[in-house]
Amino acid sequence: MKAAALIVAAGRGERLGSDTPKQYRRLRGRPVLSWSVEAVAAAGIEQIVIAIAPEHAELCRNATKGGPAVRIVEGGASRTASVRAGLAAIADAEAILIHDAARPGLSPSTVTALLAALASADGAAPALPVADSLRRIDADRRVIGEVERDGLMRVQTPQAFRADMLRAAYAALGDQVMSDDLAVVRAGGGRCVLILGDPRLMKLTYAEDFAVLDRLMGERVTCVGNGIDAHRFGPGEFVTLCGVRIPHDKGLVGHSDADAGWHALVDAILGALGEGDIGAHFPPSDPQWKGADSERFLRHAVQLADAAGARILHVDVTLICEKPKIGPHRDAMRQRTAAVLGLPLERVSVKATTTERMGFLGREEGLAAQATATLDRPL
Repeated sequence: MKAAALIVAAGRGERLGSDTPKQYRRLRGRPVLSWSVEAVAAAGIEQIVIAIAPEHAELCRNATKGGPAVRIVEGGASRTASVRAGLAAIADAEAILIHDAARPGLSPSTVTALLAALASADGAAPALPVADSLRRIDADRRVIGEVERDGLMRVQTPQAFRADMLRAAYAALGDQVMSDDLAVVRAGGGRCVLILGDPRLMKLTYAEDFAVLDRLMGERVTCVGNGIDAHRFGPGEFVTLCGVRIPHDKGLVGHSDADAGWHALVDAILGALGEGDIGAHFPPSDPQWKGADSERFLRHAVQLADAAGARILHVDVTLICEKPKIGPHRDAMRQRTAAVLGLPLERVSVKATTTERMGFLGREEGLAAQATATLDRPL
């Protein structure tokens, strides 16, 4: 069958509690939407239509940039309206798959199995059996009855249909509201079957769902990076360490703000990612970084981790100097670092030591820092 795919991505994702709709957030280093587009294309489907909210046009273009060719159409206020808009944009096709963008765990083999099922049916969908016992409750959450789970299935997407049957069913739908496209085709008299679903086709609804699906989609490896930095003292009235300005009778000499603590931490994160060192990303020979706030460097490292699908789990910074005294500023340093990294405070360690008056650090010619960053990332 000559097939086309419609990916419904017009939702706003309010339940996720994020400014970025879930279909455009990153999962394992890629936008959620891109996973479905790539899977459909890998199954040999060339005509791919995406129905989106009009205000998300730029997000959608960025999410699909560099991937298979897609056609973007404006969806409607409801899922049904979005499907109608998508169907109108699909040209010649014998079979049409309709998929929710919030289910990125799609595999090409599922697409192939659904199309094969249409040899003897008008519609097909993946589904999983209900494993938990079911209870019916009232408005006060009191149990008022049991639901027999034999014969019950959890239906997923994509759902595949013979194109002529799907279009006729939607034409006859009128103002009715259906739970999904399978229900629409069944209401139109179509014969629908279920194939074995995939746990990875779970729908992303809440923020915690991302971590669950991440684990389902593949193994992760823990990586540890180390960083070291040192700066000499020079004229000045303060030093900046881990984003905190500390009064001192000297300053630190450096091309940027000479924040040795954050420089070491940037190198530690880059090391865990295998992305070189801070000098490769921000060359000291480049005048644009003269006096730059090191928060820019640290945020860049965080963005690289995000792009790689990595999570920063814990960081540990050790400042090595006789003066200034770090203790009074330690909590502020932890808070600033945690805020930039997006980590809970308990996953950020900042501590200090001296060299017992030995060496250039002991002579107060400068100060140094070393840092360790622990990340986990997809294999």
